[in-house]
Amino acid sequence: MLSNTYEIVYILKPDVTEETNLNIVNEYQNLIQKNGGFNIFIQHRGRRHLSYHITHYYDAIYVQMTFQGNGKIIQLVEKSMRFNENIIRYLTTKQKIHQDTNITI
Repeated sequence: MLSNTYEIVYILKPDVTEETNLNIVNEYQNLIQKNGGFNIFIQHRGRRHLSYHITHYYDAIYVQMTFQGNGKIIQLVEKSMRFNENIIRYLTTKQKIHQDTNITI
């Protein structure tokens, strides 16, 4: 099965507790692993000021997840994030892998 590297950054409401934050991270980590994702790397980016307010919030908690998997995992994770009331926004990007090639043009 083809696997790509994906990065998901999601923004949590600023009033989310540390315990809830860890529960959300574990929930998505388990969802990715159950559906064939691997090499999961999670970074807590911390609380930051937003450039513009989103639903009356001026600060938010940022979390970044990088993993390898297929497109079906992305559909499942994004659907779950859409219905999670603690997540304000999310963004998924497919990472390009740069390889050195010896092609002469």
